[in-house]
Amino acid sequence: MTVTLHFHADPVEFLGAAGDHLAADPVVNTVVASVAYRMAARRADGIALPADDWWLVVRDDSGAVVGAGMRAAPFPPRPPFLLPMPTEAAVALARTWHGRGERVSAVNGALPAVRACADEVARLRGGRVEVAQHTRLHELDTLVPPAPAPGALRLAGEDEVDLVGTWFGAFMADADEQAGRPRGASAHETPDRDDLLRRIRSGRVWFWTDTAGRPVHLTAANPTAFGVARVGPVYTPPQQRGRGWAGNAVAEVSRLLRAEGARVCLFTNQANPTSNRLYARLGFRPVVDMANLVVVP
Repeated sequence: MTVTLHFHADPVEFLGAAGDHLAADPVVNTVVASVAYRMAARRADGIALPADDWWLVVRDDSGAVVGAGMRAAPFPPRPPFLLPMPTEAAVALARTWHGRGERVSAVNGALPAVRACADEVARLRGGRVEVAQHTRLHELDTLVPPAPAPGALRLAGEDEVDLVGTWFGAFMADADEQAGRPRGASAHETPDRDDLLRRIRSGRVWFWTDTAGRPVHLTAANPTAFGVARVGPVYTPPQQRGRGWAGNAVAEVSRLLRAEGARVCLFTNQANPTSNRLYARLGFRPVVDMANLVVVP
């Protein structure tokens, strides 16, 4: 198969070129689709986007779109995110980066494309590929309500942005620990205050509160893209775990999202058996395995 790579600087232009492809499998394509819409909304609000962001459309020799990806991560080393694509395209992408001097030391996304791309990056620049994290994307099938827990779900308020930020950061620290990295290694992935405020104002951050009204758990969701809403992060402070807060919050958030007409999905870290069992009990079913890969000397 002959493939061609088409890079776009404008997420709106990218959505125009790849929208039908993204919509054809909107759960698998959720990350790139939701980020593209979020960046397009920022641009419409007059917020400048990084000049070196790009959005990728892969076409076969008939002109049909057969893959997509992006480099829009706001945190170092700004890993590209690849959706499923032919192996030829994943290898060609690594060679294109190498040819134009674009340094890439980490690649995230769908297997096996992301592995083929990372392997070619390592071959061209030297080094080896290591797995930073194995993830699995799940979609909610039939929601199975958990045993009721005391308390209630409510939206986070703008005056709670500091607590939201702290718990987003703690979620990332837990992910580091589960992946065998030092706690805090991914702190740079926590959204900044303005981004957190935008998420709160959009009504996509919730707290589960105990019977005294105190927040004991956080569940968030991304804006719906092509009819799919992705839940995450999901975080309970250590001292509050084992009380049913997470299961009840995710079930209630999922019910609300479905009431809006959205399909619901989420990612799990394959190194966290507790969360994988929880989501399976709620009715989430595996869709595709993904990985965060790094190229080390």
